[in-house]
Amino acid sequence: MPKKALMPMFNGRPDPSFAEALKKVSPEAQAKTKKTATEFEAMFLNTMFSQMTTSLKGDGPFGDTPGTGPWRSMLTDQYAKNFAKGGGVGISNEVYRSLILQQASRTA
Repeated sequence: MPKKALMPMFNGRPDPSFAEALKKVSPEAQAKTKKTATEFEAMFLNTMFSQMTTSLKGDGPFGDTPGTGPWRSMLTDQYAKNFAKGGGVGISNEVYRSLILQQASRTA
């Protein structure tokens, strides 16, 4: 017996327009779009984390030395990437949905 595909949800409700759009976009394009949306969220989170840590001084993993800046920026970059890969704050889902809907409208 074939498996029935689950209806994608949007804000806790079934999203038939997104389900139709997914049928019109190739799996390869969907994967590329998902990666792009996750990278966008990571970039946003990196900016947010960087702003949160700019005023940190003193004892910490890097202390308060001249080399703190580059190391802290690399650390916040990795935090942001891991956070986004783990599900993030939901930005990538919204970006992914919007991009898929746009791609589907172009193929129609």
